[in-house]
Amino acid sequence: GIPEKDRKLWDNTRKVYEFISRFKMIPLLGDVVFSAYNKVQEITSFYPRRDLSKPSLQLKQLYSMFKGGLGRHLIDELKKKPLPIVTTFFATAFMAEYFDYPNEICCVICDTDISRAWASLNPKESRIKYFAPNSRVIERLKLYGVKEENIFLTGYPLPLENIGGEGMEIAKEDLSYRLLNLDRKKRCFKYYEPLISKYVGVLPKSSDHILTLVFSVGGAGAQREIGVSILKGLSSWIKEGKIKIVIAAGIKEKIRRYFENNVKKLGLEGNCVEIIFAEKIEDYFEKFDSVLRKTDILWTKPSELSFYSALGIPIIISPPIGSQEDSNKRWLQKSGFGMAQEDPNYVSQWLIDWLDFGYLAEAAMQGFIEGKKFGALNIKEFIEFK
Repeated sequence: GIPEKDRKLWDNTRKVYEFISRFKMIPLLGDVVFSAYNKVQEITSFYPRRDLSKPSLQLKQLYSMFKGGLGRHLIDELKKKPLPIVTTFFATAFMAEYFDYPNEICCVICDTDISRAWASLNPKESRIKYFAPNSRVIERLKLYGVKEENIFLTGYPLPLENIGGEGMEIAKEDLSYRLLNLDRKKRCFKYYEPLISKYVGVLPKSSDHILTLVFSVGGAGAQREIGVSILKGLSSWIKEGKIKIVIAAGIKEKIRRYFENNVKKLGLEGNCVEIIFAEKIEDYFEKFDSVLRKTDILWTKPSELSFYSALGIPIIISPPIGSQEDSNKRWLQKSGFGMAQEDPNYVSQWLIDWLDFGYLAEAAMQGFIEGKKFGALNIKEFIEFK
């Protein structure tokens, strides 16, 4: 039921972003073009702490579009049954406030640091509630002028299907099998055995699946070439049944075809390679969450998937695209939850070293112990209380 004017605007905005993201992969010129685009959404330096409440040009442009009617239809539709709004996109929250939505407006932040665009035009007067994943986001919102009573530390909103209840039964079981695949020479166990016993429990005698690596392609398909390099570099492992590669291709048919064609070219059909795809985003999320239960390593650009490290899944970090992903990469590395990829063409050499030395098992344990994983439950509790 979206008005055609609004639909065209959203589609054009998405197409521009996806084009620039793909264009970034072109040597030299791609970096120049993307740097100019990225300047608009840049996250300014955190230090020294200072007043950053002045609205950005991006924010002013967004609010001028509200004056032209963008979002009015959406909010009017939601007003017919005015439940609390919970959105992961700041623009939707701003629309709701601008058009006087009568119930709570809650914005879930899914990055480890954020630009000024996330706080409203007049943050000191805003009633939008923010669910922050970590302390840095809380401090950043304060610098942007958001009232402290409107900021809540919830942790990362991970799928409950991959956690279980408050006892984390599912996450612990999955991690117990994962650790066996990630620390084949028991180097990590030597140092972490007391922590494993405390936080995970008694490990099974053997894993219930072979070593499994998931490569997640970004929505724009900007890094699909890395996925092909992984398939090439690990082709002998795949054929010998030593590793399973899962390509998370999203909801774009052309991305699925791209990988299917390359799997054929590499002679890997019928081997341990799986491509997950769905036409509807909800179906894709369901498939992705299911695959994660048998995932040992997640190879992805540092998008919101960075938070899946809290499930005890180590992240291999492909090159970031955008200022917010630069921040996520720094967070992953400082926290010890992930490691930047080496040259994908030599993945069979460096990956076996990482496995033999227990680096990925260590990252899995750090992510599981230190990562705040109950965001979904905390958000649910806040909404029900209100």
